[in-house]
Amino acid sequence: MVARLTNLQWDIGRRSLDLGGRPHVMGILNVTPDSFSDGGQHFNPSDAISAALRMEDDGASIIDIGGESTRPYSDPVSESEELKRVLPVIEGLSDRVQIPISIDTSKANVARAAVAAGAEIINDVTGLEGDPEMPSVVNQYGVGVCVMHMQGTPQTMQDNPSYNDVVEEIHDYLAARLNACLQLGIPKKRICLDPGIGFGKSHAHNLQLVQNADFFLQSGVPILVGHSRKGFIGSLLGDKDADRQAATLGVSLALASRGVHILRVHDVRETVDALKLYCTCTAESSSGRS
Repeated sequence: MVARLTNLQWDIGRRSLDLGGRPHVMGILNVTPDSFSDGGQHFNPSDAISAALRMEDDGASIIDIGGESTRPYSDPVSESEELKRVLPVIEGLSDRVQIPISIDTSKANVARAAVAAGAEIINDVTGLEGDPEMPSVVNQYGVGVCVMHMQGTPQTMQDNPSYNDVVEEIHDYLAARLNACLQLGIPKKRICLDPGIGFGKSHAHNLQLVQNADFFLQSGVPILVGHSRKGFIGSLLGDKDADRQAATLGVSLALASRGVHILRVHDVRETVDALKLYCTCTAESSSGRS
């Protein structure tokens, strides 16, 4: 297992997440009718709230709530529609969960309203480049922020993703965005980076990112990866229609072995259990055996 920085923390405003132990699990809660894997399952606010409470019970460290699908070729939604979807869920959870709530959005006004309702993290797939007001929201509220890489937009990103060296280029992009955030006054301790698996990458690119996930650790900030149930897993299995739950767990353990700090997944309990056993079984023995 790749050595972790034992003192690394992610400051999300009212509290900090200790990232020195096994990876944290971020539970995906899509309150949309059209997300690629679970669209419609949690579109009703009461269903979404119940699902979030189960995720907390199952061991999630963060609940990530999104009201706009970013699957390939998805249609964008209006700001008012996105707010209509996410706010009742965040308001219904903010005084019921003990773990932080993340808002998955690229719109500054949605982020602002979500944070006012109780969210502590802004997860922006555009790397804080989609809305010029987003950095000021992050600074105004002192929340944690996840900065992701995406080549193109959800409507174009899978047309022909192209890189000379996908790992090096995404690393350089994230390093530049980290520096830009620092220049905008966002403290380094509040920034998390995400290489953006599935966002403007071929299946081969995604595999390379998993295999080289530890390369991103040199940034000195938390690294988050969202790989759950994505198309490259079906490609690796040789069956695009296969149930990807077990295979996602395999990728999760590969990412854990490479030092990734936060895993964004649909199947929380299974991932938490797998990580517990993986980290226990790979821990160095104190018996003195060689």
